[in-house]
Amino acid sequence: MKKTLLATALTVVIFAPSAAAIEIYKDDKNAVEIGGFIDARVINTQGATEVVNGASRINFGFTRVMSDGWKAFTKLEWGVNPFGNSEIVYSSESNFESQSGDFLNNRLGYVGIGHDTYGTLSIGKQWGAWYDVVYNTNYGFVWDGNAAGVYTYNKADGAINGTGRGDKVVQYRNSFGDVSFALQAQLKHDIFYTCESAQDLGTDCEERWKANEESQEVHYDYTYGGSITYLATDKLTLTAGVNRGEFEVAFNTGEMITATDLIYGVGATWGGFDSEGFYAAANFNKNENHDTDNLGRLIKDSYGIESLFSYKFDNGLRPFISYNILDAGSDYVIQPNSADPNDVFKRQFVVAGVHYIWDVSTVLYVEARKDFSDFNSADKDQQAKMSISEDDGVAVGIRYTL
Repeated sequence: MKKTLLATALTVVIFAPSAAAIEIYKDDKNAVEIGGFIDARVINTQGATEVVNGASRINFGFTRVMSDGWKAFTKLEWGVNPFGNSEIVYSSESNFESQSGDFLNNRLGYVGIGHDTYGTLSIGKQWGAWYDVVYNTNYGFVWDGNAAGVYTYNKADGAINGTGRGDKVVQYRNSFGDVSFALQAQLKHDIFYTCESAQDLGTDCEERWKANEESQEVHYDYTYGGSITYLATDKLTLTAGVNRGEFEVAFNTGEMITATDLIYGVGATWGGFDSEGFYAAANFNKNENHDTDNLGRLIKDSYGIESLFSYKFDNGLRPFISYNILDAGSDYVIQPNSADPNDVFKRQFVVAGVHYIWDVSTVLYVEARKDFSDFNSADKDQQAKMSISEDDGVAVGIRYTL
């Protein structure tokens, strides 16, 4: 079992989360694969209907057989926007990709070495250990989960604290029997600004901070994380993990605080999303200073739950339903003099959809989102701004996998 797990882990490190890849070259020493997909969708939300990009991407994976059972590997992946710019803001990750006017943007880039006994060591921009815990509910094409602490601080990829596609990550993976694990350190120093979106305000967060408006300058240092996965049966997988970092926040009042960014949680999965039959997945997390509300204000603590249930029929139809909640309660904002203690932040929504898997490379789909969030505030303008990116919606699309 151990060799099988390690081989699977190595494949995941090199090619995940793209399940399909085409081998375009192989000899006794080297192999090259190309993967990715093009996803085009028509979405209606926030009172508008547009054609938008569905996080399309392309990637290249390279492996080389070395001496004494070792392999070297690297992966390069870029997001592709072939359909032009869009003004619609509609989800966690796709939120920012739909607004990008760039044809290419960096998603992954790392290099590493691996061995069936000694595990794998990789360095670069890669999926974080925390993603191992919560990936199991991240299968909606349009409105994927955004309560699991992956895409934080209103950023597109979870790069800041290493919970998503982390920047400058050093990661080690190995397995023993039915148990596999990942350990990582993110070695970087980052400065960024949090505030309401530039699209709404006509300016950026740094300018707002300098103008003494509602914004914060954040100095973010190293982060550390780990995860463990247990294959309890051939159907049931259990996961657990933690991610921790520290940062300093400079408020425009002149006050500065030091805070710990912490998230920890568990997950469970039954079956496989792409396998025929029933699939169920859920995860739960507790977090502190790990995310911001929709105005960019730091949340001192909250909990998140994601769940997804689907059934894949032998005719290719796969209906599914998912439920997500990120609840910070009231009096959740840590910054001084900028929030009413009665403000409430509870992101809550249901997504339902049907995927038609025409073949392994072509999927037609329809998905719909119904919002049940509670962003209660005495400031009605503020409440309206909090709610705008959490609107109901429906989308139809096609995904072609390379």
